Amino acid sequence: MKKKRLLWQLPFLTLLIVGTIIIVRQQQNIPYRNNKGFIFGTTYSITYQCDSDLNTQIVDELNRVDASLSPFNEQSIITAVNNNRRVQPDTMFTDVFRLAMTISDQTAGAFDITVAPLVNAWGFGFKSGTSPDNHAIDSLKAIIGYKRVRLTPDGFVEKDDPRIMLDCSAIAKGYGADRVAKLMERLGIANYMVEIGGEVVTRGISAKRLPWRIGVTKPTDDSLSVDTELQTVLNITDCAMATSGNYRNFYYRGGRKYAHTIDPHTGHPVQHSLLSATVLADNCATADAYATAFMVMGMERAQQLLDRHQELMAYFIYAAPDGELRVWYSPTLKDKITE
Repeated sequence: MKKKRLLWQLPFLTLLIVGTIIIVRQQQNIPYRNNKGFIFGTTYSITYQCDSDLNTQIVDELNRVDASLSPFNEQSIITAVNNNRRVQPDTMFTDVFRLAMTISDQTAGAFDITVAPLVNAWGFGFKSGTSPDNHAIDSLKAIIGYKRVRLTPDGFVEKDDPRIMLDCSAIAKGYGADRVAKLMERLGIANYMVEIGGEVVTRGISAKRLPWRIGVTKPTDDSLSVDTELQTVLNITDCAMATSGNYRNFYYRGGRKYAHTIDPHTGHPVQHSLLSATVLADNCATADAYATAFMVMGMERAQQLLDRHQELMAYFIYAAPDGELRVWYSPTLKDKITE
């Protein structure tokens, strides 16, 4: 009886094996495509395995995020909020706003989307300006603070002061990457890599049939983003990654280096040993925001927060007292480091 049952099952096992081989070969024959462009004041590059080109859908999704969250877009929702026009925020705006408030609470205000006036005053925002004096900084700090703005029960933005401005630039790129990743999921794309301004979401495998490998740039004084020497390469798949650093957006004045990361508490650009913070998380908006927060907090406070948030992994590059570059990373990240 056992032999008869085995003979009866063999054809089905054969069909299953043959079918699996056919599916794998068909999957391997599907090409990987790459779409590139410009959005949110930066570049994007999206690689995915698909029979058809998805550029139109990708651009449409990115433009929807831009229309909601870009302060460079005069017609965007965030621009209307900053200009105190009564506008009903869309789901994208409210999703990002609520996440930003949560991370602000968790980082004791190191991440703060109301920091825009200080950013602009220091000349790093979408307006140019000269370095503010202490009186100007104190005046601006009076309208800075994430607790001074909220969503009302009917979904509108309420400010304690009409001069308060919102700037989601430290979370919007990551959120945009998440939105494109969700688009890929809806379209049934199993293998893809979404990168917007250095913020990354990956799923599946690369065209080399290997996990996605993402480089972490070595921090150098490179305001033109010409130097792309890598500090390390991480094996990343089914994950999101974002990096924030003080080595590209900066200027010198009076022989002193001023970074683009502004501490909302002091009103000044941060100046400490942490040069680059790379964060891995389940979604890129979260990774993006925490990377910025860690650059404000510095090494010690960031490490303390990571102890409380095991769902996050981080890779820090910092300057030792002797001026040499050093690295620190979450113990759970060790297996992802390839070189």
